[in-house]
Amino acid sequence: MRDLVVVGGGAAGLVVASGAAQLGLEVTLVEKEAQLGGDCLHYGCVPSKSLIHAAKVASLQRRGAEFGLAALDAKVDLGLVNGYVQRVIARIQKHDDPERFRSYGCEVLFGAPRFVDPHTLDIDGTTLRAKRFVIATGSRPAVPPIDGLAEAAYLTNLDVFSLDRLPARLVVLGGGPVGLELAQALARLGSRVTIVEMADALLPREDPEVTARLRARLEAEGIAIHTATGAQRVRASGSAKVVECRRRLDGQNVTIEADAILVAAGRRPNVEGLGLEAAGVAYSERGIGVDRRLRTSAKHVYACGDVCGPYPFTHMAEYQAGIVIANAVFRLPKRADYRVVPWVTFTDPELARVGLTEREAVAQGLAPAVLRLPFRDVDRALTESETDGLVKLVVHKGRMLGASILGPRAGELLPEIVLAMKVGAKIGSISGAIHAYPTLAQALRRAVNTYYGPKLFSPATRRLVKWMQRVVP
Repeated sequence: MRDLVVVGGGAAGLVVASGAAQLGLEVTLVEKEAQLGGDCLHYGCVPSKSLIHAAKVASLQRRGAEFGLAALDAKVDLGLVNGYVQRVIARIQKHDDPERFRSYGCEVLFGAPRFVDPHTLDIDGTTLRAKRFVIATGSRPAVPPIDGLAEAAYLTNLDVFSLDRLPARLVVLGGGPVGLELAQALARLGSRVTIVEMADALLPREDPEVTARLRARLEAEGIAIHTATGAQRVRASGSAKVVECRRRLDGQNVTIEADAILVAAGRRPNVEGLGLEAAGVAYSERGIGVDRRLRTSAKHVYACGDVCGPYPFTHMAEYQAGIVIANAVFRLPKRADYRVVPWVTFTDPELARVGLTEREAVAQGLAPAVLRLPFRDVDRALTESETDGLVKLVVHKGRMLGASILGPRAGELLPEIVLAMKVGAKIGSISGAIHAYPTLAQALRRAVNTYYGPKLFSPATRRLVKWMQRVVP
C-alpha cells in the first residue's frame, strides 16, 4: 500500500507529489493527459501570457511614432505567433518531465483514474491502494447552454493557442479575465473583436472605478463591448456565425456577425468520472467540498486547486498544495488562510488586486480612506508612454484593507501591498521605505503620501512650525 496517491498532474498535484516524494514517502502521481503540467502550462497562464506579449510587441510597433520612431504595420501570421507560444510551453515543459519526478522517487502513471473504494484507485485496469489521496484534477472551460452554439462550433482556451489563422471577426462570450486578455491580444493581432458580457460591467468582482477605465482603454483600441447582454442563439449565415443577443436592461436585440466565437464564460471543476462516490467524497457542480485543512468528507482524501476552489489561480493551487503537504505528510493541523489573496488580470494595462475594494469595505460598515494616484503622475510611466490607469488604495485606521492597481506591470507592483497586509504593517512603512527612482513602484509610496499630505501641510501644522521657529533657537 502506497503512502500517497496524487490524482492530477497540474500545478497543485505536481507540488504535492514532488514534495512528498522528496520527503521520503512512497508516492504515485496519476495524470490522465499525455503530459504533465495541466491547464496552466498547456492552455492557460503560460500560453496566454506568451500570446499577450506577442500582441504587445505588435501594438508597440504600430505606436512607433509616440517614441520618435517609424511606425510599422505589423504583418501578423497567427500560425507563427502560436509557434512562438508553443516553443515557450516546450521550454517550461522540461521542468514537468516525468523523469524529473521519478528521480525524486515518485512513480508517474498516465491513464484515466477512478476510485473503486475509499482506498483503491483503478487506472485503466491497474489497481493502486494507498493510505491517503490528493485530488488535484483542476478545471475546464464552462460552456453556456446557448441554442445553436455547439452546432456552429466555438473556441475555448483549449483551442485558441493552436490556431494557424486569425479570425477576421471574433465574438468573445465573457468579460472576465480570460475573455478580456484574449480579446485584447487577438484584437492587437488584427481581429475585429466584440465582447458580450451578461453582467452590468466587465470584471464584475473588481472596483468599478478601475474597470471603467479599463473598458475605455479597450474601446479605444477598437474592441466593441456589450455589457448587461446575453447571447440567446447562434446560427449560421453562409460561412459566418450570427450571434443573437438581448440587452437585459432595455430588452433590445443585438445581432453580431463573426467568423469565430470564443467562449470564456468561466470554469467548471473536473469531478466527473473519478468515482468519488466510491471513495466517500462529497462534491457538487461547484467542485469538491473541503474544510480549512483541505480534507474532503473522506478525511484521508484531500483536494486542492481548481477542483475545490475557492480561487481558480495557479498561485493559489501551489499555496493549497503546501497546506496539503503540512496536513497529509507532516500531520500538522494547518489551515488555509484566504485573508490576503492577490490576483492579476493581464490586460494592458494590467489590473492587479488584493483585499477589499472601496465598495466592499463600505458594505462591511467601514469608513475607509481611499487613496488614489494616476499613473500620468509617475515619471517612469511617462518615460515609457504608459500612463493609463491608477493606484487605488483602501485604508482603515492606518492599515491597508485592499488595493486595485490598473497600470503598467501592475502585477509586479502588488507584492509590496500583499506583504504589508500579510504582516499587518501600517501604511507609514511604505511611505518611510526608500523607493528607487525612477521606478513604477514609486506610485505606491506617492499614493500613500496622499494620506499624510493634508495633515502635514494643514494650517495647524503651519502655525506650529512658525511657533517653533520663534521659540526654538
